[in-house]
Amino acid sequence: FYLTPPQVNSILKANEYSFKVPEFDGKNVSSVLGFDSNQLPANAPIEDRRSAATCLQTRGMLLGVFDGHAGCACAQAVSERLFYYIAVSLLPHETLLEIENAVESGRALLPILQWHKHPNDYFSKEASKLYFNSLRTYWQELIDLNSGETTDVREALINAFKRLDNDISLEAQVGDPNSFLNYLVLRVAFSGSTACVAHVDGVDLHVANTGDSRAMLGVQEEDGSWSAVNLSYDHNAQNEHEVERVKMEHPKSEEKSLVKQDRLLGLLMPFRAFGDVKFKWSIELQKRVVESGPDQLNDNEYTKFIPPNYYTPPYLTAEPEVIHHRLRPQDKFLVLATDGLWETMHRQDVARIVGEYLTGVHHQQPIAVGGYKVTLGQMHGLLTERRARISSVFEDQNAATHLIRHAVGNNEFGTVDHERLSKMLSLPEELARMYRDDITIIVVQFNSHVIGAYQNEE
Repeated sequence: FYLTPPQVNSILKANEYSFKVPEFDGKNVSSVLGFDSNQLPANAPIEDRRSAATCLQTRGMLLGVFDGHAGCACAQAVSERLFYYIAVSLLPHETLLEIENAVESGRALLPILQWHKHPNDYFSKEASKLYFNSLRTYWQELIDLNSGETTDVREALINAFKRLDNDISLEAQVGDPNSFLNYLVLRVAFSGSTACVAHVDGVDLHVANTGDSRAMLGVQEEDGSWSAVNLSYDHNAQNEHEVERVKMEHPKSEEKSLVKQDRLLGLLMPFRAFGDVKFKWSIELQKRVVESGPDQLNDNEYTKFIPPNYYTPPYLTAEPEVIHHRLRPQDKFLVLATDGLWETMHRQDVARIVGEYLTGVHHQQPIAVGGYKVTLGQMHGLLTERRARISSVFEDQNAATHLIRHAVGNNEFGTVDHERLSKMLSLPEELARMYRDDITIIVVQFNSHVIGAYQNEE
């Protein structure tokens, strides 16, 4: 089954979204020029989510990717809710008071976030009241705790992640008289999601990461070439510090059973995640909630089983690792992506492909045919293709789409092979998942002039 290039394009472009930061008086005053984002599903329905929003009461911009597992319910809830928790954590005491007074007296609320959404990005209307009540309880506590100090962004991010995860767990334990909502809060809590979120404010870039999605900075060197700087660490078995952390939190007698086959308790790939109460609640609590929950929950095998060697929960945390980076003029873009991208591409290639795409300048790499016997005819073909690629205007209007095209269609020579791309995109649902994961990408473009001006002021 062979897809034509227009068919390939329509699949690749179905979920693309771009946002340009508006100019004021013809000038761009933000350190962010804008962003491109896109998603390519492998699961049906897709289990990844993405979010982007401008914080209206502070100057920051929030962007995030969320990789769900055991269904999409948790990733969906986190994509809708986390930015509100972060925004509220960053608000000054007076603003929190204003918001609370408005709710008290039934007046219109100050908007906190301006969302930048693709029409396909779902929002659950039914749960909005429940979600709002949990958020309100949080800001009421922040008001009561008022220390009068300005909030540290790092702390705000950590508190917001932990609090939302706590609320997800509480809502599931309390349940809801509405049977639809009751089932929803349980599905959210029993499924799980990683989160990789960036907060950009002036030259301050903070990345808060929980799980194995990644943030990477694209830096343009003086000679025009591109390099990649990691702004997150994967929380999985490949990260020795993370394995050590998990071992430190449990008795020595469990050392052998904690990580098996590179998975937490032999089951879970990420070592940090939202939801996943199967790895957080006591066995008694799990049984009580499942038994008193709706029938659909009882029929679900996943909720019934208890992980093996489950002695000293919680085994899992949603606490993020936060990395702060001061932006420099050579920092041109940030890529946030779920592991579907990083499983197929090295960060150095990601930096080069996006950098060349954004600047339209190809650095001629010597053609690498590493260890392959290449005939003159094939070499001629590669050179012709390269010439065509330079002369043709990029077919993608969106940097994230361009990256997905490479992630799915690259051949061993590092160029996009249309036939391979066509095959990969025409795989039936049940096969697609065996060859690739959902891919979600946000590419944020920075404004070097504004960043340079910030630096000069200092």
